[in-house]
Amino acid sequence: MANRLAAATSPYLLQHAENPVDWWPWSAEALAEARRRDVPILLSIGYAACHWCHVMAHESFEDAETARLMNDHFVNIKVDREERPDIDAVYMTATQAMTGQGGWPMTCFLTPDGEPFHCGTYYPPQPRPGMPSFQHLLVAVAQAWEERRDELKAGAGQIVEQLAKQTGPLAEAAVDEQVLAQAVRQLAAEADTERGGFGGAPKFPPSMVLEFLLRHHERTGSAAALSLVEDCAEAMSRGGMYDQLDGGFARYSVDADWVVPHFEKMLYDNALLLRVYAHLARLTGSRRAWTVARMTGEFLLRRLGTEQGGFAASLDADTLGEEGLTYVWTPAQLREVLGEEDAEWAASLFEVTEQGTFEHGKSVLQLRRDPDDPERFERVREALLEARGLRPQPGRDDKVIAAWNGLAITALCEAGVALNEPRWVAEADRAASAILDLHLVDGRLRRSTRAARVGEAAGVLEDYACLAEGLLSLHQATGEGRWLDEAVELLDIALERFGSAEAPGAYHDTADDAEALVQRPSDPMDNASPSGASALAGALVTASVLVGHERSARYREAAELALNRVGQLAAKAPRFAGHWLSVAEALLAGPVQVAVVGLDPEAWSELRTTAAQFVHGGGVVLAGQPDTAPLLADRPLVEGAAAAYVCRGYVCERPVTTPDELEAALLR
Repeated sequence: MANRLAAATSPYLLQHAENPVDWWPWSAEALAEARRRDVPILLSIGYAACHWCHVMAHESFEDAETARLMNDHFVNIKVDREERPDIDAVYMTATQAMTGQGGWPMTCFLTPDGEPFHCGTYYPPQPRPGMPSFQHLLVAVAQAWEERRDELKAGAGQIVEQLAKQTGPLAEAAVDEQVLAQAVRQLAAEADTERGGFGGAPKFPPSMVLEFLLRHHERTGSAAALSLVEDCAEAMSRGGMYDQLDGGFARYSVDADWVVPHFEKMLYDNALLLRVYAHLARLTGSRRAWTVARMTGEFLLRRLGTEQGGFAASLDADTLGEEGLTYVWTPAQLREVLGEEDAEWAASLFEVTEQGTFEHGKSVLQLRRDPDDPERFERVREALLEARGLRPQPGRDDKVIAAWNGLAITALCEAGVALNEPRWVAEADRAASAILDLHLVDGRLRRSTRAARVGEAAGVLEDYACLAEGLLSLHQATGEGRWLDEAVELLDIALERFGSAEAPGAYHDTADDAEALVQRPSDPMDNASPSGASALAGALVTASVLVGHERSARYREAAELALNRVGQLAAKAPRFAGHWLSVAEALLAGPVQVAVVGLDPEAWSELRTTAAQFVHGGGVVLAGQPDTAPLLADRPLVEGAAAAYVCRGYVCERPVTTPDELEAALLR
């Protein structure tokens, strides 16, 4: 049996390379093999940090008898959803349509042409109430294929036809002032006023919704919007989802109180949350927000940085097959590290109990109140972190995803400027150079690399859009024109290759020359990270005030057309349109532009610092010598002194020369 996964760039595929299952990577050859054998395809989709993916692999894919059934009756294809989000999107839509829910591991049975006829998620090795065993399912599907093949094929064709109808572009509807105000009211109605966040368990970090609410507060002064952000940000950072020792956030909380996390740590979550906490700290001066932002930024660099300069995708949920093994504590373990007195103090502070807040008498560390002795707290925290470092550590998925690195570059630049951390901007610069050097192949983006080896998967819309936004942030943070030039090239490719010819303003997630799947995915909803279309709209708005006049109008018009395609989504489901709503806020605010000109950094530094502190979220700040960038063109010094020019949309105020004047102009 050929080991076709051994040369994969995906750590997830490599985890399955030694299975007794005759796995294929997704390829034309795999589909051809299914047609040759005239057998169905068993498509298994997951990712390296997924706990239940590991469980199903151990229970089923490592089992010889299960593997025999799979090999005898199916062509088995393994896909890393992070490397091939296009494939994942197509079959996740089918899974949700068939079962009413989705998740990973995802298990789909397809015709040899790739059309789905039965989909599900995790299947156990033994039957459970309402759930067949995986072996029973394999036998049933194989038997149905033998006896009712034509019926299954016809049904699969109808499923694909229905999915195409359901996933078409939305009718046009404006995202205007009324929609934004209604979104805030709806979010307030859905908020958990006692525990922070929205809805019930499980609770995911609503990063993009919080960013929208911050921008809405800045533009309108809404106290309700700011309160929602402060309550949620405080609750998330006090519970177990936030790593109280090392910084960084786990994927989500399994309970409504933010106590027990699902322990995997994703790059995109931490990038988006770094941005939110930095913006909250900048806006309110919250000491807790400053602390969380700083620790999260350091977590990104320390735990997810790669040798080449980019950032790794994730840290695993499991250690040695046990979820949370690295992170949880008992009172006895605290005593062993800290001694009796400090251990008792730490147990009370971190809520480590004999009964445990997690499993088997172990507790996840929480920090529900500020320590009464900060110096003691730092000593205890460092001792526990050092001891934790001696434990077995979770695995790291070290593939580098273009889109997620774009989010990290944006966050590090914005937070680095806001928190005066120039090292973060330097690391963002290094990451951007690595992505452009390694992921650009023949002028087009590839989705991923691993250890400087580029993968075969083509970049999708979110890769172009998120990376472009990151480069635009880097242009602002460094003043270097090359980052603007690279961003413009990515945006022009995205507009040319991903737009819908039938519905202006709608976008597909794959390029017009990408591999053809049974459906061309086009999902406008923001989920764990921005949708490709909303990320593109945001980057276009930012770019529209940084480029010259020729492109400016084109980019702004494209962003406005894209927003008009999601008016219904924003009005009906704002929790799944957070980034779209943030883009709309930026447009309504102008976006705000601050051009700071001077002869050298020493002359303009105070004005630039003030601009970064008080500019509206989604606004643009660029400092440099006059006429060295489009935003700085025709903006001279004022009587030989450095000056700041504030504009909103197409309207500019008179230039100012002091930080106080600039602050007043930005707060008006």
